[in-house]
This record gives sequence, C-alpha cells and structure tokens, in this order.
Amino acid sequence: MSAVVSGAMISQDAEVSPELKSSYLDSLTLVERLHRRLLDVIKDELDRMGNTEVNSVQALLIFNIGDQEMTAGELRTRGHYLGSNVSYNLKKLVESGYINHQRSDADRRSVRVKLTEQGREIRDAVGGVYNRHTVLLEKMADIQPEELEALNSALFKLERFWTDQIRFRL
Repeated sequence: MSAVVSGAMISQDAEVSPELKSSYLDSLTLVERLHRRLLDVIKDELDRMGNTEVNSVQALLIFNIGDQEMTAGELRTRGHYLGSNVSYNLKKLVESGYINHQRSDADRRSVRVKLTEQGREIRDAVGGVYNRHTVLLEKMADIQPEELEALNSALFKLERFWTDQIRFRL
C-alpha cells in the first residue's frame, strides 16, 4: 500500500526516522492514556459528590452540551462526544432526569436535547474541576500557557492529519 504526498508515492515500507516513529508512538500512547485519566478525574469528582447515577463519559457529554440545545448527530460532528454509543448514553441521561429531549418540529426523526437542572449541576461540577485545574497548572504542574498553546497546536495538526488520512484514504 502507498500514499501520494506532494505528487510523490510513499510506500508502506518507506524509510522512517526511528526518532520520529518513537515519538509518534509515544504520543499515541499518551493521548489514549490522558483520555482515560481524564475520565478517572471526572469519576473521582462524581464520587465525591455522591453521584452514582452518572458515569464519567456521561458527565463529559453533559458538560459538552452545556447551555446549548442540540441533536445527537450534532454532538458527534462538533467533536463533543468521543464514544460510539451516544444514543445509549443520551437515553440513560433522559431516563435519569439529567437531560430533556424533544422531537424537532422540522424533522420528526430528530431529537433535540438540553440539560435539566440536575444536568446543569453535573455540568457545573465538571466545570469546577476544570477551573481548579486551570488555577493549579502553573503552580503545581509547572505547565506554562505557551506550552499548552504549543501542545494544542501539535494536537490540532495531528487531528487534521488523521482526518485527511480518512477523507483522502492516504
């Protein structure tokens, strides 16, 4: 298998920089591990609140809905939901009273969701965790704003690269 880059064919077994490959694989591992750790941090906060109804994935979903009203499809396309079972999690959150849903007048197949008061409490708790972290990043983790900006820039480029791999089947 090969890909075309700037008019040149690149084969699967092309010469690769060992340093770049090692760094790339380390980055993949870190991205996956960081996401799991974020879910652990959110779960810890839910446990402190005594909330056993909502899991960390659902709490992130609630946080990302925020004050908006949107469909499940919009949650996915806007990048607000990372899992594959958005409909299942939304159904559970509706059943538990964290989200209200209403059929769209324009398209009866489409369901719009928004947070209830109970959902806003979870959203605020997750937001509180993020606020505490923001205050502590420089003091405890020695992470400077410019380091986060560089990290975000690199992650954005990586996301765009992966999107192009899918879109253009590179």
